[in-house]
Amino acid sequence: MKAVTITGFGAEPLLTDLPVPEPGPGELLVRLHAAALNPFDWKVADGALKGLVDHDFPLVMGSDGAGVVERIGPGVIHFRPGDTVYGQFMNLAHGRGSYAEYVIAAENGTLARMPDDLPFPVAAALPTASVTAYQAIEAARLDAGQVILINGASGGVGQSAIQFAALQGARVLATATGDIAGHLRDLGADETVDFTAAPTAEQVLAAHPDGIDAVLDLVTAPGGDVDALAGLLKPGGTFVSTNRAADPDALAAREVHGVNLVNDPSRKELESLAALADAGRLRITIDAEVPLADAPAAVNRARAGGSRGKTVILL
Repeated sequence: MKAVTITGFGAEPLLTDLPVPEPGPGELLVRLHAAALNPFDWKVADGALKGLVDHDFPLVMGSDGAGVVERIGPGVIHFRPGDTVYGQFMNLAHGRGSYAEYVIAAENGTLARMPDDLPFPVAAALPTASVTAYQAIEAARLDAGQVILINGASGGVGQSAIQFAALQGARVLATATGDIAGHLRDLGADETVDFTAAPTAEQVLAAHPDGIDAVLDLVTAPGGDVDALAGLLKPGGTFVSTNRAADPDALAAREVHGVNLVNDPSRKELESLAALADAGRLRITIDAEVPLADAPAAVNRARAGGSRGKTVILL
């Protein structure tokens, strides 16, 4: 089978030939039809989890994918050959990932069936970005009419977060440059904040001098300065970071609830999000579709930033 692999931490991704794996007890072999790129993919390739998790090289890159069950191993009861499924397939200890024509998945892993009419590229784009967005908006503890700022709203996580917050009846402020502001308003943002015109916090405070209720920060790196954004929050507000930039103790001293969110999808959440996407209530923007042979170049482009949606590998 064809797969995009790395031979070590920091190595260039390469298109390689690997044997098609065989499912063992409790496992299924999935013929992937689409895989989605996520920043976590190249962070892992660069060694973000080195020393924390065993890695087997050559390592197939990628986590998110969607496809059809090809074969099942002994003891599998919830899936059958021919089932369309999607989820997260990264297994570093066995060198497995989703940038491949075939992948092994555990029956009890992060996997769910897809609605029959949901396109594979859309399903592949859901597990990391949209689940992170869903869990982040849940963590923000929003009531109808409350105001949330989504910092870094133009990418896959941010665009889904706008929609989930709007579904809860919140008033959504989204950071965006002018070229994508209209699209984010179409997704449900009530106001957009052009961070290239002036500091985000200054603009939000000018428009909302009494403060806002929640901040979802998708941008600030670990150890980064979140004071300006946290300063926008009313007492009792919530600051959610997807990059472990929140200091919950320091935020608590300001009467703010701090959350460092870690993506942890359940099968029920995967099924719910697929149903929302299938019904048109969750819109996924596919920024680019590329063949597997072009995936290494797509990873390099994605590393440069500036995403306006999801990049999906077609397999």
